Amino acid sequence: MLLHGNIKHIIGHRSPLIYGHFIEHFHRQIYGGIYDPNSPLSDEDGFRTDVIDALKKIKIPILRWPGGCFVSSYHWKDAVGSKRMPFFDKAWRVEDPSTFGTDEYIMLCRKINCEPYICTNAGTGTAEEMSDWVEYCNLETEGKYAKWRIENGFPSPHKVKYWSIGNENYGFWEIGAKDSKEWSRLVKESVKMIKHVDPLTQLSAAALTDLDWNIHLLTEAGDFLDWISIHQYWDPINQTNDYADYEQTMAYTHRIGHSIEKMRGLLTAMNLEKKIKIAFDEWNLRGWYHPNVHTIQQGITKEEYLYPRDKNDDNTKYTMADAIFTACFLNELNRNCDIVGMANYAPAVNTRGCIFTYPEGIVLRSTYHVFDLYVNYMGDIVLNTWSENMPFITVQNKAKENLDISALDILVSKWSDKPGIAVAAVNKNPLNFQSLQLDIAGAKGNVKHFCLMGESTESYNDINHEEVKIQKKDLGSFSDNREIILPPHSINIIQIL
Repeated sequence: MLLHGNIKHIIGHRSPLIYGHFIEHFHRQIYGGIYDPNSPLSDEDGFRTDVIDALKKIKIPILRWPGGCFVSSYHWKDAVGSKRMPFFDKAWRVEDPSTFGTDEYIMLCRKINCEPYICTNAGTGTAEEMSDWVEYCNLETEGKYAKWRIENGFPSPHKVKYWSIGNENYGFWEIGAKDSKEWSRLVKESVKMIKHVDPLTQLSAAALTDLDWNIHLLTEAGDFLDWISIHQYWDPINQTNDYADYEQTMAYTHRIGHSIEKMRGLLTAMNLEKKIKIAFDEWNLRGWYHPNVHTIQQGITKEEYLYPRDKNDDNTKYTMADAIFTACFLNELNRNCDIVGMANYAPAVNTRGCIFTYPEGIVLRSTYHVFDLYVNYMGDIVLNTWSENMPFITVQNKAKENLDISALDILVSKWSDKPGIAVAAVNKNPLNFQSLQLDIAGAKGNVKHFCLMGESTESYNDINHEEVKIQKKDLGSFSDNREIILPPHSINIIQIL
């Protein structure tokens, strides 16, 4: 394939927040994951230092917390101060000890140098409870909640800029679900009270690509909102754990950005595209496995609804399929940088996360290395390109339908603070090498090739088992129509510096 471009032809400036992550009180993401005071690998505050170091390496810009479905019955006041109140989490049907709360979350964000992004309880919670949380975090000394924070050992405000009203409150599975009219009214009152506490907050609200829901929401509360939140898991296996195979996963990359297209159209139609940006603040290829919980008939025994969650920690399932899908979606986020300002991979640790923890250490799954490539080797200015002779492959989706999809997914970027360009080239073909010729006017320098791959599409990383890793090569000086050979099922960053 021949790729044309020019370093002066710019799509836009990519926000660093699109490489954000998410963590929820589910299974081992927090307790026994990133927060484990009893582990010899933890610091004085109870955080796993190996996990902290890994998160710092991929420069997480923003971390969404505490949910997720968890938040819709979560009352933040139970988990601050010296008298913590354990409670039964009705979303996931477990007891939460409340030892990890707001202040611990802020500590985590400070340790990994990221922005906090708090999702509030809009299920069983109230507008007042949400705004009280903002008081606790952001006011200096005024009122009982700021004074409570100071009493708890935090004299300076936490300065949480990003807040979300609710999580998936449109869904029957969510505790405190609402219809579109109920939702728009609650959001309006909540954002109004929050802005009265701190006018500098940036606010989002739970939404989906539904016309009725969004028209009510944006008509009522659009004047107060900075973001609109959408979620997507392409392989919905929450109840079955029936993983899409490599070919089926590649089928999901066809029109991977359709939710962004729909939301862009709606914002444009309502003249809000310059004011409100999309926060794709929960996404992953596969839904989390939690059978017999988000169903009408609940599981009775823990063998039916709780213990199966351990299957999320089967590292053999996080293969090159997950890595390639993740890279394709990051490309799509970059291409839509004018309207998508934030995204949060769900989750950061354990479950379907990039990092798996065990008592003696961590495993960096295939998807971790994708974020490493994009965060540390791609630029922040997205360039406009066009191609000739795009190769295609035919794949079969889960519905047994054949689809012709592009074999390559290409993104070109440059840096705002140094010369040079970086090309992200994803080869979805499971078996064949692909040739990529680069015709980028204005590009010059030496060529470096960073390639993430494994021996097969089923390659994975596990304890004492590393098949998926980044390989580096120096390819000499760049020249016009330079050919780069892309291995099968690989993610490639080609830097010209």
